[in-house]
Amino acid sequence: MRGIVGKRKLLRIFISLSDKYQGKPLWEYIIELVKEKGLAGATVFKAVAGIGSHSELKTFTVWRLSQELPIVIEIIDSKEKIEEFLKVVDQVIEEGLIVLEDVEVISYRHREKR
Repeated sequence: MRGIVGKRKLLRIFISLSDKYQGKPLWEYIIELVKEKGLAGATVFKAVAGIGSHSELKTFTVWRLSQELPIVIEIIDSKEKIEEFLKVVDQVIEEGLIVLEDVEVISYRHREKR
């Protein structure tokens, strides 16, 4: 799929593992939205620790039932597709950080589906 190679936008979304949208994990909803909107792809990273919007340390502890771990979602696609996606995703994030930057995709390879 050579269509993604070249100048693109990288959308990075910082939220919490515990964030929800319509009863489901927010990160899961965003990933489903990426697929629905036909974006090139996305990756979700669960962090070990972070400092959130209220300057609180968020980290893993075995003593807590609910974990407030940071989640980072990275999405790369064309400027137009990312801007359209932002119109929707911005409505569902109550607390978090969204950043957008220019990137250049050098290579994008994948095996054929079996």
